[in-house]
Amino acid sequence: MIFAIAEIAYTQTFPSLHGQSYGPDLFPRLIGIAIIASGLLLIVRGVRHKQQSGADSRWIEPGPWLEQSALKVNLLLLFLSLVGYALFSDWLGFILSSMLILFVLLYRLGSSILLSLLIAAATTAVLQLVFAKLLLVPLPAGLLQGFVY
Repeated sequence: MIFAIAEIAYTQTFPSLHGQSYGPDLFPRLIGIAIIASGLLLIVRGVRHKQQSGADSRWIEPGPWLEQSALKVNLLLLFLSLVGYALFSDWLGFILSSMLILFVLLYRLGSSILLSLLIAAATTAVLQLVFAKLLLVPLPAGLLQGFVY
């Protein structure tokens, strides 16, 4: 929730689009609000569970998934994907970054190579069209600078 509040505060620095009631700050704000709402629901659920289970229960209890190494690897891959996008998207570009991240995550989660590639390509194409063309949010072109833009 703290990250979401910081994200919403950061969107105040985004430029507004002339003649439009929404701008590049709209989706980050909506996502931040959704994260805050989800966090509040988790807190309420945790407090209720603690009250029902008695005073000796712990506030933080590790889930059984922590004992499964495959799930730890999936979580690490997700984190590395976010960090990798932040570090390399300007150089690699949105399209290549998105395709690579989605392909790796889909394949890791059990999709076939062909299905992972098709879903990654379709999702990237839709995101590119919606954000770059419809909403006019500039996405990094990276290595495809001469081909896409």
